Amino acid sequence: MNQIKGPAIFLAQFISDQAPFNTFENLCKWVSSLGYKGIQVPTWDPRILDLSKAAESQTYCDELTGVASQYGLSITELSTHLQGQLMAVNPAYGDLFDGFAPKQVRGNAEARTSWAAEQMRLAAKVSQRMRLSAHATFSGALLWHTVYPWPQRPAGLVDEGFNALAQRWEPILNAFDEAGTDVCYELHPGEDLHDGLTFERFLAATNNHPRVNILYDPSHFVLQQLDYLAFIDIYHERIKAFHVKDAEFRPNGRCGVYGGYEGWLERAGRFRSLGDGQVDFSQIFSKLTQYGYDGWAVLEWECCIKHPEDGAAEGAPFIEKHLIRPTEKAFDDFAGAEQDRESNRRILGL
Repeated sequence: MNQIKGPAIFLAQFISDQAPFNTFENLCKWVSSLGYKGIQVPTWDPRILDLSKAAESQTYCDELTGVASQYGLSITELSTHLQGQLMAVNPAYGDLFDGFAPKQVRGNAEARTSWAAEQMRLAAKVSQRMRLSAHATFSGALLWHTVYPWPQRPAGLVDEGFNALAQRWEPILNAFDEAGTDVCYELHPGEDLHDGLTFERFLAATNNHPRVNILYDPSHFVLQQLDYLAFIDIYHERIKAFHVKDAEFRPNGRCGVYGGYEGWLERAGRFRSLGDGQVDFSQIFSKLTQYGYDGWAVLEWECCIKHPEDGAAEGAPFIEKHLIRPTEKAFDDFAGAEQDRESNRRILGL
C-alpha cells in the first residue's frame, strides 16, 4: 500500500488584493505557517501564475517551484476549473459563464471555446515543465439543462452530447498524455461529468482514454445523495486527485436536493468547513489507502458559515490526523507458519 501525501490546500478561494493573499510568495508563506506541505495552484489569475509565461519559460516555472520549495511546499497540481468549464457551454448558460472568459471572446461561443482549449494546451505544457502527474479541471456541460428527464429527452440526445463533449476534449487529453499528466475531472453538479454514470459515459466516448481520470470530492456526492464510499470501491483505479471538502445534507419539509433557488445558507445541502459536516473522512482515507492512492489530499475550503482563514487553519491538522501510514506486515504474522505442502494436505485430509 502507498501513503497519501498531505496536507495540501487549493489556493483559489483565498486569493485577494490584500496581503498575504495577493502574491504567490505571500500565499506560500501563509499556508506554510499553517502546516501545509502542498499547494494546488489555479491558472486563471496571473498574479499567482501567468499561464502563458509558464508555458514558454522553464525558468519561470522553476522560479515558482523554487519559491514553493523555499517554504517547504510542493505544487501538487495545477487547476483549470474555469477554463475547463468553458470547453463546453450550452447557450442557456452563455451569459452566466462569460465572466470566466477574457473580454475579447465574450459573447462569441466559438471564440470562447477556442480560447479555453488553448488554455488547456498551455496547462498541459506547464504541467510537463513542473513534472506534475495530475491536473484538476471541470468538463463543461452541453447537457446539464436536461439533467431532469422532463421534458422527455429525444432519443439519442445524451449519446450525441457525450460524443460532442469527447470530441472537444480528445485533443486536450492527447496533449496531457504527451505531457505525462492525468486529467482529473471534478465530478460536480453543473458539469456533464457529475457522477459515476456520467463519468462512465464520457470514458466510453473517449474510447477509455488513459488520461480520463477523477478528482474525488465527497462533498458533491453528499449534496447529490450518492454513496461516496461505494464510489471509491467502484472507481478507485481512476481516482488520481482528491479534494478534502466537507458537506451536510439536511432536508426539510420545504427544501431538498434542488434547493428551492435559495442561497447556500438556506439550502438543505451545504458545503462546510472540515469537521463541521457529515462526511466520514476516516472511512475515505482508509479506503483510498487500501486501494493504494498515493496522490495528495488537498483542502478545498468552501463554507457558508465559517471564516475562510479559520477553515484554512483548521484544515491542515484535520488532514494530518487522517493520513494513514500503511502497515508493512499483517497484524497476525506472529501466529503464521511457513508453507508446508504436506502439512496443508494433512489438514485437508488429502
